[in-house]
Amino acid sequence: MHSPARTEPSTGPMPASKRTRVRRSAMFMDTTVTIEVAHRDEEPAALDAIERAMRWFERVEATCSRFDPESELRGLTAQAGVPVHVSALLIEPLAFALALAEETNGAFDPTVGGRLEAAGFDRNYRTGARAGAALESTEGSYRDVEIDRAASTVTLHRRLVLDLGAVAKGFAVDLAARELASFERVAVFAGGDVLVRAPAGEPYEIGIQHPRDPDALLAVLGLSEGAVCTSGDYQRTSAAGHHIVEPGTGQAVGGVVSTTVVAPTAMLADGLSTAAFVLGVPAGLRLVEANGGEGLLVTRDLERVMTSSFGRLAL
Repeated sequence: MHSPARTEPSTGPMPASKRTRVRRSAMFMDTTVTIEVAHRDEEPAALDAIERAMRWFERVEATCSRFDPESELRGLTAQAGVPVHVSALLIEPLAFALALAEETNGAFDPTVGGRLEAAGFDRNYRTGARAGAALESTEGSYRDVEIDRAASTVTLHRRLVLDLGAVAKGFAVDLAARELASFERVAVFAGGDVLVRAPAGEPYEIGIQHPRDPDALLAVLGLSEGAVCTSGDYQRTSAAGHHIVEPGTGQAVGGVVSTTVVAPTAMLADGLSTAAFVLGVPAGLRLVEANGGEGLLVTRDLERVMTSSFGRLAL
């Protein structure tokens, strides 16, 4: 259970008003992160703000990475059975993931890390080093994780490998966008996660990659505010299949090949896109709508099934 696929930044022409576009890209979380702002101030001020926004990706990755033995997330595995004090950068996305697991009755489950490692998704993208916990068993579920917000602690009631790949990047996107609150036109692109903010009447054009043709777009959306996240079966694979797995079995999910969700925040869109992928049609679409989002699911037969208002976003 690990998002994303790819959502193409197709920003279209800048509006005629006098703004300067500033853009920077860097590699974080196994994807290229691009941040763009349009402003009426001096360029150095925009560059400084983008740099601060980029640092959120670095901080969230250092905290929430399953592949870094020094991360807070990874450290929990070695301390099962006792409350461990953790930072807000871990407790917030983990609490969200556990709430989504509860809502989906475990179809979405952040304790799936051990099964992902067993399926071959265990290498650090930067170093190539294997991340392995040598678990006695990959059994367990979200019910084995307890959060005490008042004490800022997390307790694993059995030895588990947590995986926040389906929400941590969206969380970082949201933090980066918050850092850029003073700019009226902002876009944060991180692989399959996109968040935009623009004046009314000046929407960004966001292209959704076709799941079976890397040179084609499935759709182009016009969005002035909000996040778009795509999960697909074509981005990361191993000998066992693609990277979005059934939490209970560890087997690659086969009902759909791509899900795209539009929601107010990137973490919400990120988590819902993965959960909807696992749930499939129609349960996945019901989940998206129940959480105030819009969604598009593509089945194995390339049938497109969407929520009632998704089509209104298409250009």
